[in-house]
Amino acid sequence: MANKTTLTFPMKFNWRKIFVYNILVLGFVTGVIWGSNTIITRKTQSLTFSSTQEIPANKVGLVLGTSRYLTNGWENLYFTYRINATAELFNTGKIKYVLVSGDNGNKKYDEPTDFKNALIDKGIPANKIVLDYAGFRTLDSVVRAKEVFGQKKYTIISQKFHNERAIYLAAAKGMDVVGFNAKDVSNRYGLRVQLREYLARVKVFVDLLFNVQPKFLGKKISIG
Repeated sequence: MANKTTLTFPMKFNWRKIFVYNILVLGFVTGVIWGSNTIITRKTQSLTFSSTQEIPANKVGLVLGTSRYLTNGWENLYFTYRINATAELFNTGKIKYVLVSGDNGNKKYDEPTDFKNALIDKGIPANKIVLDYAGFRTLDSVVRAKEVFGQKKYTIISQKFHNERAIYLAAAKGMDVVGFNAKDVSNRYGLRVQLREYLARVKVFVDLLFNVQPKFLGKKISIG
């Protein structure tokens, strides 16, 4: 007796449902990104300053690290402008010490030391500069400023978009901080960084929801 052959037909896709589903997902993701960005911007709008005359004085300024040079070997303007802003704060007496927090993931990459050398070149004494080699992320930098270096009230130094995110994180962790805005770069120069910032702001709420902690803490270090 011959075996019966069963005919199978490919599943018919409902393209309308797939289209609607994709639209809903895209709308949800867009809403999350927009909402995260809006909340952080609004909550911190009165806490960032671009003038040394207006910003309140604090004992310590926390400058957030970045690479000194781009991958093509050119000068990183984010680095240069943060150095200038830090020197301006120090020279006008709005901070007395500089805490440099950056990535020192390997022997060939050392953001804190690069910042220290540039700050010394700007006239800031070496004994007024403290280095945090474990500032791998913005969250690590602001939390370690409190938990390791004992600072609950300080000034964050970076570009405005970065200051807003750092201030929001610090405030959520119980710190009283303000931000001094370093000069920003052109939209064309910093487009990639700005696009990445939108996702970083979503990550802020994920980190807070799951109470993410810095990669390293360690023993207490006194400033001054």
